[in-house]
Amino acid sequence: MLHNPSLKGLKKRSNGFLLLCLFILVIIGLVLCLFLAVTFGAKEVSINTVWSAIFDYNPTLTQQQIIHELRLPRVIGAALVGAAFAVAGALMQGVTQNPLADSGILGINAGSMFVVALSFAFFPNIPYAVLMVFSFIGAVLSTFFIYIIGSSVPGGLTPIRLTISGAVIAALLHSLSSGVAIYYDLSQDLAFWYAGGVAGIKWSHLKVLAPIILIAIIWAISLGRSVSLISMGNDISTNLGVNTNRIRILGMIVAVILAGVSVSAVGSIGFVGLVIPHISRKLVGGYYQLIIPMSALLGSILLILADLGARTLNPPRELAIGIMVALVGVPFFLYIARKVGRDL
Repeated sequence: MLHNPSLKGLKKRSNGFLLLCLFILVIIGLVLCLFLAVTFGAKEVSINTVWSAIFDYNPTLTQQQIIHELRLPRVIGAALVGAAFAVAGALMQGVTQNPLADSGILGINAGSMFVVALSFAFFPNIPYAVLMVFSFIGAVLSTFFIYIIGSSVPGGLTPIRLTISGAVIAALLHSLSSGVAIYYDLSQDLAFWYAGGVAGIKWSHLKVLAPIILIAIIWAISLGRSVSLISMGNDISTNLGVNTNRIRILGMIVAVILAGVSVSAVGSIGFVGLVIPHISRKLVGGYYQLIIPMSALLGSILLILADLGARTLNPPRELAIGIMVALVGVPFFLYIARKVGRDL
């Protein structure tokens, strides 16, 4: 049978068109979720009020104040942080070749939380920008110790050793954080950070948070092709000219930045970076040039909906957003662990 190059080109164009349509649909879904999250809450407001608060804000009207000063920043914050956690998880899964990688499971969030606890204990009036820097330092240090522990045994670092090392470090740091909270009477102050939530995000936080997360996500997308090759195996990526060590270091730096700044804003929210990359991989295939932006969009949708559920299930009380995400994340983690257990 003669090979017909036109059919091959037509198939590529068709796949590209389907992927474009998929991204457009997900973006539309994200916009709808943003609108729903801003519109609905413990206090009912009309659609006209929401529209006016966004495009013609009048600070003298109480309902517009609720939309503009409370709901808008928390919803935008949820979208940004959801994207950050999801992209961090996608990068870690790619560069470590570990399908269970996630900033929460690997202990990176715990490192940030520990430093946040220390900051509250010794610097109670610390500015948010400085707290973000300290949170990032905590994420870096915990990542360093995880790699040291996982690499110190014969045979080097493997996906299962990385996961176990992260779990050990996370348990240790959570215990230390609890000890600091009890000793310095910070249990009430740190309760929000342990459970996770976006209620405390203000416009002043977003001015610092948004540029860092957006730049880091763009950086992650630029690493997408190299991460795709690494995820196929060290031999393949090396033969194709990829500097695997450099890409791994850069990928982990971006992941740690995203996780560290997110924890400083909303506390420790796990499983977003575990669940979303797997869903994205099912939708767009194994190319991280597509997985990373799709993970950012789906991560935003997940955290926006989790926050909306936390606000509306039992008003006026709010559930912890971390609980809402865990209801999805824990069963998914057990499913993935069982599915890939033999390979690990």
